Amino acid sequence: MNADCTDVHIRAICEYLRICGEFMCGIVGYLGNKQAAPILLEGLARMEYRGYDSAGLVVVSKAGSILAKSKGRVIKLVGKLDGQEPAGFLGIAHTRWATHGVPSDANAHPHSDCKGEIFVVHNGIIENYQSIKDRLIKDGHKFLSETDTEVLAHLIESLYTGDITLAVQQALKQIIGAYGLAVVSSREPEVLVAAKVGSPLAIGVADGEFIVASDVTAILPVTQNVIYLEDGDLAIIKNSKLTITDLDNKTKNNHTQKIEWSMESAQKEGFEHFMLKEIFQQPEAIKNSIRGRLLISEGDVKLGGLAEVREKLRGINRLVVLGMGTARIAGLVGEYMLEEYASLPVEVEFASEFSYKKSPFDKHTAVLAVSQSGETADTLIALKEAKRKGILTLGIVNVTGSSIARETSAGVYNHIGPEIAVASTKAFVSQVTIFALLTVFMGRMRNMSQVTGERILTELENLPALVDKILDTAESIKQVAEKYKHYDHFLYLGRKYNFPIALEGALKLKEIAYVHAEGYNGGEMKHGPIALIDERFPTFILAPSDSVYEKNISHIKEIKAREGRVIAVATEGNEEIRELVDDVIYIPKTLEMLTPILTTVPLQLFAYYVSVAKGLDVDKPRNLAKSVTVE
Repeated sequence: MNADCTDVHIRAICEYLRICGEFMCGIVGYLGNKQAAPILLEGLARMEYRGYDSAGLVVVSKAGSILAKSKGRVIKLVGKLDGQEPAGFLGIAHTRWATHGVPSDANAHPHSDCKGEIFVVHNGIIENYQSIKDRLIKDGHKFLSETDTEVLAHLIESLYTGDITLAVQQALKQIIGAYGLAVVSSREPEVLVAAKVGSPLAIGVADGEFIVASDVTAILPVTQNVIYLEDGDLAIIKNSKLTITDLDNKTKNNHTQKIEWSMESAQKEGFEHFMLKEIFQQPEAIKNSIRGRLLISEGDVKLGGLAEVREKLRGINRLVVLGMGTARIAGLVGEYMLEEYASLPVEVEFASEFSYKKSPFDKHTAVLAVSQSGETADTLIALKEAKRKGILTLGIVNVTGSSIARETSAGVYNHIGPEIAVASTKAFVSQVTIFALLTVFMGRMRNMSQVTGERILTELENLPALVDKILDTAESIKQVAEKYKHYDHFLYLGRKYNFPIALEGALKLKEIAYVHAEGYNGGEMKHGPIALIDERFPTFILAPSDSVYEKNISHIKEIKAREGRVIAVATEGNEEIRELVDDVIYIPKTLEMLTPILTTVPLQLFAYYVSVAKGLDVDKPRNLAKSVTVE
């Protein structure tokens, strides 16, 4: 696909990618004054959380090239090298999630041309690869894999006349598809070429060093200074200089940004798993999400990222929230907040469906995209669709400079550092926290009183200490998990603000413990799910002391009447509920609208401890990847 490709093309590609996962792969490339192999291997290891099935690298020097590939995890690739890391200052590496062809050594990246001189690593899909492959085969090219990526290596070979940059440029003009890629040639051991359309790619810039990666966690060991490539960009690193052009050789000026995360923040720091670390980081995540944003004495908040569109927001009468998975669930909590306290009608959409609906929009509608990574393909495609219709676009994103952050007109950053575990925890809590800030921001422009704003913000400021209290009870939650670890089915129930948390709790148990779990609004139970209840189908019920507490007590009694086991999450001091349920986990008291931030923590810990008790890979659950950049 060339640089002036249309979003229609991208949507078509991502539709195809519905059943694929190549965008979940990891790219890392290095050219500098240090040995490339250790940096490449560390970069691959840092991207393991993304999910993959094979890995490989090639190091290029004046003496030639050394290629190593292996099915399985990076440790298998390391074993294949057997301590003999290839020497050289230039190299590229990759972790692959199979799309074209089964996981195998042959299908692993990097892929090379017939002569074994040109090497390519690639995330994305080459939509017209088969027609190009057929043509190249007729011209005598021999293919060794089942992948679409190998076509790129041979196509570049067919165009190569001594300038690898020019050959890549010409090849990409023939490509229809989406890609993030890096290319090297043993004939030019001082050149690294990278390009991007539709798949994230960034370049770390240090003194005499450049590192290309699809994930900034791989860049951190080298530098915190990064340039994010935009669609249609071609980056050429040569003679210690970086040049960025488009495919027609027009020079571009992409600005350097600083990664807010440190290398240490992407380490486990003594925790057994990243997920446990990130659960325990949630008090700090809340603090970082609200830092510098609370104007408690005024009952208002300062959201600098929305300052330029404040007057436009004053005039909206409808907000559409876009997200997938946990991000969408955060939006459901935000819907309750904004409608109750800001009198703003909110619709929460599956981003994957947004582009296919013909919803009416006008100038009084705004769209808010929620994504931890800022690269979620469904959400990005939906966001572009909204922009095409002239709608004001906003974002809640954790990663500075990510695609969604760049596409939106305005937004709010989470500022919580990297979230490594596949199952989102601290990002979810931060997203809900920011929805609370947004509620006050929007509410004070409407009919929210200063007193109400002060009360919400005061309670919000107290939340980190309340989450710490819950974390202090982690051992007792672990004991509950041990008690229920052999159960194969769970029902999660919640009402009002905690209905979305029932969805989130069930999702966490499915994601990391591989347990069938259903999240429902408590009022729906009698309309079908109650048929499932028996002594082997426990129910988690979220029953804080709020406006729907009595409704939840009725649900508990209905379940117990059918011999169902019940675990309740209740407010401290509620001794009555102990007599009604099998187990109870307590949370501190707070405002009803903020209880979801507290009720979600025990559910995260429960899912975590069940997964650990079952001996599962908590941080990298099967079939999942952290940054789901496919539609």
